Amino acid sequence: MTVTMTTMTAGLDNEDDRAVPSPCINVCRMDASTGWCEGCLRTIDEIAGWSLLDGDAKRAVWDAIHVRHAKLVANLPKVPR
Repeated sequence: MTVTMTTMTAGLDNEDDRAVPSPCINVCRMDASTGWCEGCLRTIDEIAGWSLLDGDAKRAVWDAIHVRHAKLVANLPKVPR
């Protein structure tokens, strides 16, 4: 299964707090250099507090994930064609 930012963010525009999906994809390893989970790109504090966050806070975490993902993609090595 290929997970993309589109599939991970399905349903984010719903205002119902319970409808904001968890970004967890069950690849749970913390990267020491970034402080982010290698699977979902959340910090340990974001992971630990997820169930306590309201919908707006969860969407803010998703916004941060999008920024982190863009940074990771921008820093990927260029593959010669």
